[in-house]
Amino acid sequence: MDKILNGIRVGLGYDIHPFVEGKKLVLGGVTIPYHLGLSGHSDGDVICHALMDSLLGAASLPDIGHWFPDQDERFLGAYSLLLLEEITQKIRGDGWDIVNFDCTLIAEFPQITPFSLEMKQNLSRATGVSIQSIGLKATTNERLGSLGKGEGIACLSVCLILRNS
Repeated sequence: MDKILNGIRVGLGYDIHPFVEGKKLVLGGVTIPYHLGLSGHSDGDVICHALMDSLLGAASLPDIGHWFPDQDERFLGAYSLLLLEEITQKIRGDGWDIVNFDCTLIAEFPQITPFSLEMKQNLSRATGVSIQSIGLKATTNERLGSLGKGEGIACLSVCLILRNS
């Protein structure tokens, strides 16, 4: 039983960034037309960040801050989809296959529905997971708290990985 359980892992990731002026809004590797962007050392893409942390957690590896520290100028303004590709290579190199993942964006605005297919295509290319195995949806915070007041965006991600031995 331990061998079976050690070959299947689930990971959970979470990320949140406040809105800022003067920065592009990037979600799932897509630049969304909006008057505000998300703060962060990189592009602030909460979908990619939450997904990376879920993958790293499932593989029992340190979080994204370990791999891409915000004190390192090499990652200033980094395109998070490329960082996700690096993490995917690390996970696969450690003997894991990514079975599926599901991401939930939490934001009052903007609407992501017009961009969701392109986001899923980007995430599929970066991870090698088929679009049919990627969940991507959005919800609001029902105007409660800072997210509900439209001060930023958060994302939750869950993934399943399988030992490829």
